[in-house]
Amino acid sequence: MFNLLGILVRFVSHVSHWFIFVWLRGHHVARLDPLGILTADLDSFVPSDLITSIDKLGSYSLEESDLDKSFQLPLTTSIGGNESTLPLREIIHRLEVGRCWIKFETPGIMTFSDREKRTLLARLVCSTQFEDFLARKWSSEKRFGLEGCEVLIPALKMIINKSSEAGIESVIMGMPHRGRLNVLANVVRKDLDQIFCQFDPKLEAADEGSGDVKYHLGMYHERINRETDKNITLSLMANPSHLVAVDPVVQGKTKAEQFYRGDTEGRRVMSILMHGDAAFAGQGVVYETFHLSELPSYTTHGTIHVVVNNQIGFTTDSRMARSSPYSTDVARVVNAPIFHVNADDPEAVMYVCKVAAEWRNTFNKDVVIDLVCYRRFGHNEMDEPMFTQPLMYKQIRKQEHLLKKYADKLISEGVVTLQELEVCVSLYENLITVRRYTSSKDEKILHIRHWLDSPWPDFFKPDGEPKSMSCPPTGLNEEVLRHIGEVASSIPLKDFAIHSGLSRILRGRADMVAKHTVDWALAEYMAFGSLLKDSIHVRLSGQDSPSPCLDHVLHDQEVDKRFCVPMNHLWPNQALYTVRNSSLSEYGVLGFELGFAMVSPNALVCWEAQFGNFHNTAQCIIDQFISAGQAKWVRHNGIVLLLPHGMEGMGPEHSSARPERFLQMSKDDPDRYQEFTGDCEVQQLYECNWIVISPFPFDLIKAKVEKYSNAELIWCQEEHKNMGYYDYVRPRFLIVYVDRDPAAAPATGNKFTHLAELKRFLDTAFNLEAFKGRSF
Repeated sequence: MFNLLGILVRFVSHVSHWFIFVWLRGHHVARLDPLGILTADLDSFVPSDLITSIDKLGSYSLEESDLDKSFQLPLTTSIGGNESTLPLREIIHRLEVGRCWIKFETPGIMTFSDREKRTLLARLVCSTQFEDFLARKWSSEKRFGLEGCEVLIPALKMIINKSSEAGIESVIMGMPHRGRLNVLANVVRKDLDQIFCQFDPKLEAADEGSGDVKYHLGMYHERINRETDKNITLSLMANPSHLVAVDPVVQGKTKAEQFYRGDTEGRRVMSILMHGDAAFAGQGVVYETFHLSELPSYTTHGTIHVVVNNQIGFTTDSRMARSSPYSTDVARVVNAPIFHVNADDPEAVMYVCKVAAEWRNTFNKDVVIDLVCYRRFGHNEMDEPMFTQPLMYKQIRKQEHLLKKYADKLISEGVVTLQELEVCVSLYENLITVRRYTSSKDEKILHIRHWLDSPWPDFFKPDGEPKSMSCPPTGLNEEVLRHIGEVASSIPLKDFAIHSGLSRILRGRADMVAKHTVDWALAEYMAFGSLLKDSIHVRLSGQDSPSPCLDHVLHDQEVDKRFCVPMNHLWPNQALYTVRNSSLSEYGVLGFELGFAMVSPNALVCWEAQFGNFHNTAQCIIDQFISAGQAKWVRHNGIVLLLPHGMEGMGPEHSSARPERFLQMSKDDPDRYQEFTGDCEVQQLYECNWIVISPFPFDLIKAKVEKYSNAELIWCQEEHKNMGYYDYVRPRFLIVYVDRDPAAAPATGNKFTHLAELKRFLDTAFNLEAFKGRSF
């Protein structure tokens, strides 16, 4: 009896041990690749401790005869359902199906009703037929189709429907170009005739600006969710070719919508981010965006990430694209659950999406769905992928289309008939796509504003023009300024111990208020405070933005984590002032603040760089979104960049904010002389994207030139000749230049050299004899 008990204990122990190995290592043998030619990850070996064949039973002191013996199941597993014991053969089978597939193990948990299966099939019909129609009508046009991952459309619809059930009212989405037109048509429900007319090369643009290619455009749409009968707003953000650059922008817009709705827990507004596998693993802004997900004033309370895993970049396969086993491993930095699923198993995908939506709306944490799929054509329809991936694309050409595969399955199950399938396909083909294609030919003008992803309805007229071109007075009476100054010089909370150094600053500030003088910090305080009085939200973000020297945030010296924001104590019904330290990120954080500023014109949203030239690590956001966003997408934004700039001997990295780069991006025409009409200043600002350094102040210069008609014009600047404002100013009037010679670096790092350059510059600038004989 003792020996038999010992044998049983040994068997149970070995089986339990094997359970652990399957949970931890089962993903290595998961059948995730629809093509069947690659492993799920870059570790190509099968761990020896996994039972994948009978001959491996010996690793656990088990024999083939043990397969029909029943074993007690561990309490940590659900594979038994209501049973506490199972034969070993059944245990192995259920673990292979559950753990080595999509990591769900309860028997029957992925059972779908006939209605759900028919709905899934209908959505696959829409996804597939849309791409087929575009391919037939415009075979030589780039469209970055979804072929090979058609399941993305029903996947997104499942996520949105389940989120709507949980109370979500607004979903903000970001995605790269692959499948964007399909998502616009079948998820956001953009009018098909407006999509089709984008392919017409003769269509004239009605709006000012450059516009953008069709697979970069976004859309904002409010509709009734058919599954829940609830209102839902869907916004797909416009995105440049810089794939995941839109990620932090989406998060910022999501945060802003949550803020203005009072949605402090993310129960009403959420975000969905779609990625390609290569970009998800390779682009640093993905990492930056993940690290914002749990930070105060940045968290959006959970994002659902959907990776369209093509198993290839443009022409780069996974072995050359990343060092991590999975393309999704970056999400592990925030312990996000990651569900790897074969995209050619649509029912498994639907269940994963259901669970992901429930996870996000229950725990308010990020979650990742890895749709392991393939790209039926090249990077775009004009590429020949056989040049670089011959073996993969030989297999892809043999691959049966997902729609046919799933339709055959349902027909064999008796869920649908072949005739019902043909009616469904014909309905979409003839009554939807063909009819819309015919009506699209009636479109004569292309309106970019029809693709606006973040409208400001109370700010602009229907034709896109501002409702007013006048500038209201912004002056303040002395009483308001004095009140702001007094609060800025005080500690609004009782029994609050501040640092002695700050006490001196506050006393000095009170003295300035009494003497009717201001410094930069107090002037900023008064400007912000006056906006808060008018119910305009002010948000200041950046690395070390709540700097104590500016007194934005006071910290109690005696009580940990107790702080005070004096600007939130100005008036009883004022707007909120948000000031937060950001993570040590420029690209991600500036993108986030851009997205936040996109939601409402009645807010002042500022991003502050530690030093002016630190914006260069956020150059993509500046170039692709801020500078060109209005021209490409008619996108309105009031983001303010605070970039410290000054040649003060602080070295090459801490001197120049590179104003020449911003001036180069402005729309201000150097060969056009401004006509001074009644609203010329406002019109100039509307036509240019940069305020303060552009547009050129022709009216002010004109007044001075006319006043001193015999004077010679001399342009002086601290920056080197090939930097700063000289190249911008030079075409606009004849000048003599005074300043530092051209250089590669913005400033010297040697204090002696800096002082020598400064002395030479000042001596020249104030010495009239230096300009004699100079031509203009």
